[in-house]
Amino acid sequence: MTQITSPNNPRLKELRKLSRSRERSRTGLFAAEGEDLVHAAQLAGRPAVEGFRACGVDVGEPAFHEVDPNTLAIVSTIGSGTRAIGVYRQRWGAPQGPLCVYLHGVGDPGNVGTILRGALAFGASCVAFGPDCADPHSPKAVRAGMGAIFAIAIAHVSEVSELPGEHVALVAHAGEPLERLAIRGPFSLLVGAERDGLPDEMVAACEHIAHIPIASESLNAAMAATVALYETTRGSTRVPAS
Repeated sequence: MTQITSPNNPRLKELRKLSRSRERSRTGLFAAEGEDLVHAAQLAGRPAVEGFRACGVDVGEPAFHEVDPNTLAIVSTIGSGTRAIGVYRQRWGAPQGPLCVYLHGVGDPGNVGTILRGALAFGASCVAFGPDCADPHSPKAVRAGMGAIFAIAIAHVSEVSELPGEHVALVAHAGEPLERLAIRGPFSLLVGAERDGLPDEMVAACEHIAHIPIASESLNAAMAATVALYETTRGSTRVPAS
């Protein structure tokens, strides 16, 4: 395979476009930068559509084009550059249980990626995205997720009724402390943005309202979701289904 030496190479031009949300939506593709993320995709059984690797770097996939390292650094979205970039197909599906995390208005891609990582770590089945959420396939979200985008199911949702199981609205300083909440069977955990939270009508549609007891005013969405996932999976909130 001929080495790519110019950032004006047509393949690299197409790669750079994937940093834009509109192009990701149009193509259904996204890029993951770094050997660790390429390896995470391989472990999850997600082959690259194509990829780019610096000279001398072996990522174990024939679809990767060899690129001059300085050229690869120019097209990278990482300030320090990278040694490998893979291009992958997005996979959206229906929300699924037994544990689904729903995000509403979480607009920071770093928070979205961190929540994906936490959801994977605590065994969630799915992360569902409502209105005004950052794209989980954006470069910052993919990096923050550390490969979780390849290993956990994701979905688009517009109504609470689409979410599986019982519905738990996480609301600051409202409802029961999360550790006291008893849940039978599958459930969905609903998390809103730090400033605006969840819409009132969405909270009203949930069977449970709960909060994380804290000394300060609030947590950001990623911290709140991670703490809530820990609490709801460690056993204290789970009641065996009869």
